[in-house]
Amino acid sequence: MEAFRVFADAEAAAQAAADFLAAQLIACINEKQVCHVALPGGTTPARCLQLLSARELPWNKIHWYLGDERCAPLGHEQRNDSMIAQQLWSRIQAPPENIHPIAAELGAELAAEKYAELLNRVGMLDIVVLGMGEDGHTASLFPGNAAIEDRRAAVPVFEAPKPPAERVSLGLETIRAAVQRIIIVTGTGKREALAQVKRGVQLPVSRIGPSYWFVDKAAADSDNI
Repeated sequence: MEAFRVFADAEAAAQAAADFLAAQLIACINEKQVCHVALPGGTTPARCLQLLSARELPWNKIHWYLGDERCAPLGHEQRNDSMIAQQLWSRIQAPPENIHPIAAELGAELAAEKYAELLNRVGMLDIVVLGMGEDGHTASLFPGNAAIEDRRAAVPVFEAPKPPAERVSLGLETIRAAVQRIIIVTGTGKREALAQVKRGVQLPVSRIGPSYWFVDKAAADSDNI
């Protein structure tokens, strides 16, 4: 079942998403003693991760993965792991062995192959946190791109409609198989895509399965989405 929550602004949405994510991490650890979480890149989720970093959580029991990565050199400012390291990993006591970046510097095909091997060993992810683009893409699964039909655990992405053209993404099946999906959407630029999701248009983000949505009014254009 979809759960949409609308907040006054982007800051309130980020705070609520951080609260919810922290609670889900604790619940998962209490049940399984470990939690496997995939994180998004992009500017919208960055504040949520920064707020999460201020929490007192059993960081040594959380394993971190990426929802997608851009094929750029290691340490490049465009890489999602650069943002996540800045906003979260560098601020918490995360054991290095618990951080699982995508080696996108190797190129999309090889990096996806290696990440798929890792994910297949791990099995089902517990939580996948995602954003949504103005075209309804999520992770690096874009409308009309062949990657969205690729059934591997992690997939190479070519000819992405926004740079860089080559990326690596969790496969649609991996996202759908996760125990929980959390989507953070803010800003007027996302309004039309969100309206399409509500109308049942099969955008990539519509295909990932039931999710918890944290949305600001600018994106929702309504008090009640």
